[in-house]
Amino acid sequence: MTVVAAVDCGTNSTRLLVARPAGDGQLETVERLATVTRLGAGVDASRRLAPAAVERTVETLRRYRRVLDGHGVERVRVTATSAARDAANRDELFDAAEAALGARPELLPADEEARLSFLGATAELDAADGPFLVVDIGGGSTEFAVGSGGEPEGVISVDLGCVRLTEQYLHGDPPAPEELSAALSVAEAHLDDVVRELPATREAALMVGLAGTVTTVAAVEQGLAAYDPDRIHHFHLSRAAAEDVFRTLATEARRDRVHNPGLEEARADVIVGGCCVLVAVLRYFDLPGCLVSEADILDGLARSLLGLPVPGAG
Repeated sequence: MTVVAAVDCGTNSTRLLVARPAGDGQLETVERLATVTRLGAGVDASRRLAPAAVERTVETLRRYRRVLDGHGVERVRVTATSAARDAANRDELFDAAEAALGARPELLPADEEARLSFLGATAELDAADGPFLVVDIGGGSTEFAVGSGGEPEGVISVDLGCVRLTEQYLHGDPPAPEELSAALSVAEAHLDDVVRELPATREAALMVGLAGTVTTVAAVEQGLAAYDPDRIHHFHLSRAAAEDVFRTLATEARRDRVHNPGLEEARADVIVGGCCVLVAVLRYFDLPGCLVSEADILDGLARSLLGLPVPGAG
């Protein structure tokens, strides 16, 4: 049976999915890994990838190469997203990544990132529950895609993410109230752009939340001492619970914040920025909550490698 791998070199984390076809057009996850590498540290200000950030990412890719070899992976697709899009020296990363992993990263356009995230996140969902608003909160950007299944009806990406927002606005430990207000206001301004460019986002019946901020908030809400993807995937995170987690994490200093079960220490300094994006979306669209999904852009990439049919198409 064909085994493939998808790797995403994101602004905050570098992630791996090893998968194979499971029948009925679905994927079977063989292994899923995520490592906080902070590739995008300082990129918003310098427009360059820092050497230390590149090395952290490449070292993770070397480790992932050993995982691929252990599973007999036949094909791999590697992407780089917001931080690499912003960095003038991205080829330094691409050259080193290709040497480490054996595959050269693709610089993924923001619209294609949103499309693949939508395909991955909605593959297991019933189109009758849509239309879906898929929100992928990354380190440097957040992607929005809307549709009822198959190809999304529309996508948009905005420069709003947990790392970018933290570096720009959240300097206190814990952040000062005026810093939090500024971050939330900036997020709301970006959401005005989303609705203007993609009015269908207002009509979505269900929000599907992706990536580390959303899964971390779900883990903290459940008090998971050890991360359990089965407890996270398709967990219904209420708006009230998201607001509660936000208030808790935003009012604690980092040294206290890290003791919340479900919060990975490496995310502790940017999780409040991510929470600002999440609660801003829930408030702006007046949503009761969101469906948390482990399936995301990696699943979309794996599906493309396997030539699986687009869910809900036709």
